[in-house]
Amino acid sequence: MNTPRTHAPASSSEPPAEMGGTRNLFFSQVLKLPVRAQGHKRPLGKVADLVFAVKEPYPEAVGIFIEHGWGKPTEFIPWDRVLELGSKAVYVMPPPEGEQYPPFVDQPGWLLLDAHLMGKDVLDLEGRTVEVVNDVHLLDARGRLLLVHVDMSFNGFLRRWGLKNARWMKDEFVSWKFVQPLSHEDAVATDRVSLSITKSQLAELPPEDLADALEELSGTQQEALFSALDAETAAETLMEAEPRARRQIIADLRRERAKQILTEMSVPQLASLLSVLPHDDASELLELVPEDDARRIKAILADQEARAGDLMDSDFVTFPLTARVGPTLAEIRISGREPHVVSYIYVTQEDGRTLAGCVDLRELVMATDAQTLGEIMTAPVVAAETDDTVDDLTQMFSKYHYRMVPVTNAEDRILGVIRFNDIMKGPLVPARR
Repeated sequence: MNTPRTHAPASSSEPPAEMGGTRNLFFSQVLKLPVRAQGHKRPLGKVADLVFAVKEPYPEAVGIFIEHGWGKPTEFIPWDRVLELGSKAVYVMPPPEGEQYPPFVDQPGWLLLDAHLMGKDVLDLEGRTVEVVNDVHLLDARGRLLLVHVDMSFNGFLRRWGLKNARWMKDEFVSWKFVQPLSHEDAVATDRVSLSITKSQLAELPPEDLADALEELSGTQQEALFSALDAETAAETLMEAEPRARRQIIADLRRERAKQILTEMSVPQLASLLSVLPHDDASELLELVPEDDARRIKAILADQEARAGDLMDSDFVTFPLTARVGPTLAEIRISGREPHVVSYIYVTQEDGRTLAGCVDLRELVMATDAQTLGEIMTAPVVAAETDDTVDDLTQMFSKYHYRMVPVTNAEDRILGVIRFNDIMKGPLVPARR
């Protein structure tokens, strides 16, 4: 196990006392520091580079690369021999044999921060140059050194050229998850690094992670990442993003692309989106949604007591009492409906609209094929009325913990459904008193 890091006395050539801890630092703070070993009066050399093994979720340091120049051999100090990354020096254990550590020999999967990252152009998903890597943000965590961000800010540029305490503007970090490392061989032939997310990889990331990525990027990077998402994923990601990121993304969208994304959103989601946009942008987007949806959105935005009739979604699944489990499951499988739509099956009387009960999809899967929905349904059903307010709906979801509830009229005819996320997440939730 690695020895825990400590802070070294500036004037001492001996390693300091051990103590655990976690801290953030930059590669520029370590580069060219003298490397000192216990029992050696003179430094072993200076840090020429830090060597990391590329792994998930973050690359981890495997050693220090010392280059002496003038024909002298390089040295590689394994990370388990490093005692401390001090402010004035790096402290290491003495070489196990002789006066020097062995020469550096590159290995597959290794990354050298200075050789492979520092000063490299960063390309977006379309291959356009966006920024330059000016520094690398590291996490020193109880003996492990992790690469967590690349820094493309002017602050990083200043640190890179020796002004270590300068900070002129906000840092511009890009998470390592979105940067494609170069191999040792590639670094010789090119000065470019790419954002590593491909369209196929984007489809695998949850909207929450994509929203985090969008918030870390800016300008053309953000635009390139969002443009690679399909309309459904883009809609889900947009609803997870912070208001500032939403406004920026909407401002850069083409009209046809915006229309595709809006069709993937429910009325409450659209109202939530438009509520954080400038008036002109919100008005333009309202022109892209169907007239009935636009009317309901305006009602929600204008009325602090939005009603269930305005918030409900018409996309839900019904089957009659007499339908049998086997054919019902087969029909659902070939329907192409989204999972959140079929999480509950609403059971109706033979007229197809009067609500009789509800079957959770999990209960449907566990039932025998010959059983009817009337035999396995839950009745009566907790339902909302069209005049129920957001406060009424919030209390209903908090009490029953359903993923969605039906909306019915006075004759128990199902009109739509209210989804948990549309009420319990976002600005529609009433303020706590």
